[in-house]
Amino acid sequence: METIKVVKTAHYVPSKVVTNDDLSKIMDTSDEWISSRTGIKQRHISIEENTSQLCTNVAEQLLEKSGWDAESIDLLIIATMSPDSYTPATAALVQGNIGAHKALAFDISAACSGFIYGLNVAEKFMVSSGSSCKRVMLIGGEVLSKVIDWTDRTTAVLFGDGAAGVLLEQNEEDSSCFVSSSLHTYGEQGDKLEAGKTDALSSFPTAGDHKIKAFSMSGRDVYKFATHKVPVSIEEAVEKAGLTLDQIDYFVLHQANSRIVTQIAKRLDQSLAKFPMNIAKYGNTSAASVPLLLDELVSNKAIKRGQIIAMSGFGGGLTVGTQIIKY
Repeated sequence: METIKVVKTAHYVPSKVVTNDDLSKIMDTSDEWISSRTGIKQRHISIEENTSQLCTNVAEQLLEKSGWDAESIDLLIIATMSPDSYTPATAALVQGNIGAHKALAFDISAACSGFIYGLNVAEKFMVSSGSSCKRVMLIGGEVLSKVIDWTDRTTAVLFGDGAAGVLLEQNEEDSSCFVSSSLHTYGEQGDKLEAGKTDALSSFPTAGDHKIKAFSMSGRDVYKFATHKVPVSIEEAVEKAGLTLDQIDYFVLHQANSRIVTQIAKRLDQSLAKFPMNIAKYGNTSAASVPLLLDELVSNKAIKRGQIIAMSGFGGGLTVGTQIIKY
């Protein structure tokens, strides 16, 4: 039986670092206020690099690490809630930038769950009957700084820019594989987290400006959603896999808030040591968050071949998704 292997991982963040102290100079906040409530100490902010540029950098790293030719890529997916434009898709821009001329390319919009949703879409392409999709590049990338209201201290302090991704390959011999997943969307709560919202015309003809609304979030509702729905999603995926929570080596969760991660670990009755965090360095990077943490763990050799990893994302939609893999 053919399996799917995570071949390589990579990430890229912009060079500009903005600390909590830097933010305290432009809004009514402080390092103590931010770090005590979120665990965030700093974030990377993109200057003159849009989402496609960040993702292209990751794509080039992945090709260099693997030695693959860009034209061997069959499918290229970008998960993002901050694309360069409505159209073309950011994935199409990246495909053109790296010369992956044979790759089907499109974006996925599932906010902070986007990378997990992307893994599921990639799996379906790769295992479908008669599929010629053997190699997939999946990247989560965000330039959230362009959709943030920098006068709103309740949201502006939370987010950062970055991109990260993986190369996936069909493999007939390697034991590494996708084990199980659990995805859910709660559209009735969609208004709890919004970005880039546009309104239809109020009349025609009109000379009014077409305004795109900045990021907005009901923090209390999103916190409640994450701490209740994510453990359920993880437990569902673990049960589908025929495993127990104790058999999971690491839980690689979306880095939204250190308190959320801590609470999820508590609800699952698992050691917090199995829930690595890097939110202090990057803040919430939405769709880039899970693959960014995954790449750091792989690069630092914390995650090793053969280990069982539960990856989970949650956010706008509202959405939640868990993917269990044997790395």
